[in-house]
Amino acid sequence: MPKFTFREMPKNLPLLLKTRAEELGDAVLQRSKNANGQFETYSYARVYDEVIMLALALKKIGIKRGANVALISDNRREWLITDFAIQSLGAADVPRGCDSMGNEIRFIIDFADCEFGFFETPHQLEKVLEKKDECPNFKTAILFNHPTKDEEKITKSKKVKVLYFDELMELGKTIFEKDKLLYKEQIENEMELTSPDDNATIIFTSGTTGVPKGVMLTHKNYTTELSVIHNFLTCKDFDIWLTILPVWHSFERIIQYVVPTMKCSIAYSKPVAQIMLSDMQAVRPHWMCGVPRLWEGLANGVKKTMNKTGGIVLALFNFFVAAGKVYADSKDKVCGHVCRLTKRNKFLDFLCGIFPFLFLFPVHALGKVLVFNKILAKFGGRIDVAISGGGALQKDVDDFYRAIGFNLLEGYGLTECAPVISFRIPKEARPGCVGAIFPTIELKVCSEENGIITNDTPLGPGKKGIILVRSDQVMKGYYKRPDLTEKIIDKDGWLNTGDIGIETFDHEIKITGRAKDTIVLSGGENIEPAVIESALLSSDFIESTIVLGQDQAYLGCLIVPARDNIIDFAKQNRITYDNYETLLQSDEVKSLFSKEINSLVSISNGFRSCEKINKFALLSDSFKVGSELSAKQEMMRYKIVKKYEKQVSSLF
Repeated sequence: MPKFTFREMPKNLPLLLKTRAEELGDAVLQRSKNANGQFETYSYARVYDEVIMLALALKKIGIKRGANVALISDNRREWLITDFAIQSLGAADVPRGCDSMGNEIRFIIDFADCEFGFFETPHQLEKVLEKKDECPNFKTAILFNHPTKDEEKITKSKKVKVLYFDELMELGKTIFEKDKLLYKEQIENEMELTSPDDNATIIFTSGTTGVPKGVMLTHKNYTTELSVIHNFLTCKDFDIWLTILPVWHSFERIIQYVVPTMKCSIAYSKPVAQIMLSDMQAVRPHWMCGVPRLWEGLANGVKKTMNKTGGIVLALFNFFVAAGKVYADSKDKVCGHVCRLTKRNKFLDFLCGIFPFLFLFPVHALGKVLVFNKILAKFGGRIDVAISGGGALQKDVDDFYRAIGFNLLEGYGLTECAPVISFRIPKEARPGCVGAIFPTIELKVCSEENGIITNDTPLGPGKKGIILVRSDQVMKGYYKRPDLTEKIIDKDGWLNTGDIGIETFDHEIKITGRAKDTIVLSGGENIEPAVIESALLSSDFIESTIVLGQDQAYLGCLIVPARDNIIDFAKQNRITYDNYETLLQSDEVKSLFSKEINSLVSISNGFRSCEKINKFALLSDSFKVGSELSAKQEMMRYKIVKKYEKQVSSLF
């Protein structure tokens, strides 16, 4: 393992931007499309002045130190300016994306005591106004976009005061230009008053599912991580990052601060293949982040294109990819980049890898010239490293990118840790694990049963258990929920991640499962299954159910039908069957459950589209205490998944 180094950081995030603006001046910080779809550039100095101007305007309209300000928007250059401007006044933003449901946004605004809020479009504001009584203290909305003709009615509502971002920028500019030195100093003095332990943001980790928990992340949480990030993200000055993931997610959020830390620039795109690939050609990024679903989709797109082409091109593609996978595995053994869950002899690994490595080296080189370079050119041609996070990267997807020489690295973290805990080091990436543990993180793996720690003594390398971490990166706590904070952080400061894993013999981490119930889809969406299960159990035809989908693209569920009611349904509909098991497989019964599921778990009932149940399997036997249920009649999810492995596999 390399020797990690630490860099001194300013005490808060706005001071980080101030430092970089003074150092870099006219260097490009942001690249954003104009009305004609062309990328325009914005320098560090310009962006910093815009932050000062907006902060002056926000102060003028009444935003004060300690305030929480809603920020409901997807990726755009104004997001970063707003984020830094709010923090410059000693306030914290409370972000959410445009795909959030109205009840989510209203709950968060009310619970987080937001009197002010930024909204990307009038439609996002409309979600608040439709039941404004649920957030009575919310007073002022600031819109990034002006309304269309159809949206004018929304902005004329008397329920809140509506302002516009560009008008606030003009107000701030007018104040600023009266005396630039005086007013810049005024905001910079506010920056200096902000303590490392003050909140920078409150990120809510769940929406319609369960009770949303507001993770309070401080300036120190972020600067601690940024002080060592250079050991893992080996950016060069002025490298370009492409941002496509929802910026309010903790994964993409940290990149907004990595960019100025590493003296880079950021280009804004969208996670739509056609748009993203076009933007990659335009800006030719060096770095980008994505969730597993994105990387899987891009890989599948390449394979579909080759399959359509067929003939010798397809044959060559399949041959070189297959050879590339063997070459990559052999190279890892030669270089000692093997995930060591047990003690391994590195010399034996070297001997096993050296001959196929030497044999396949020219084959792989030829594959690069004939096939792989053409694929990589679609990504702009100069990406040094791409990052996968927000869920587990499937092995076949990982293997594909390793085969074509695309440096896709996996990381691991939690929103509660701001968020990165570990990351594969680019020059020592070991497939099969989620990378080296950050030097700012103390980590131990302890024995557990059903997610409960049975012994807090570290198990040591090679042994599976629940992962606990302690660090200055760990959140201050859940906003206004000390009871929930105490459940996840013990008196000694150890945070229970709820993840099951193994520490390797190279001080890296392999994740093997989750002790806690939260499901993270391959797209990065966090889903609490309990509320979905509760909705399904309201059906007269469902006795028990378990929702599944960890690291998958969608949700599925196992259902134990209410036997008597199903038999009555069969009688009423004159369905003939040999036995109960065959009845459950009948088209009529399957159709019944499809209708029940779709009616109960729907957008009209307050669920997000990602919470839809795509597939289900019916079980003939009830869950039993001691088998699938605990003594408290609670489902033991890991036992159910293991017992019904075949049925679970059929869902995905």
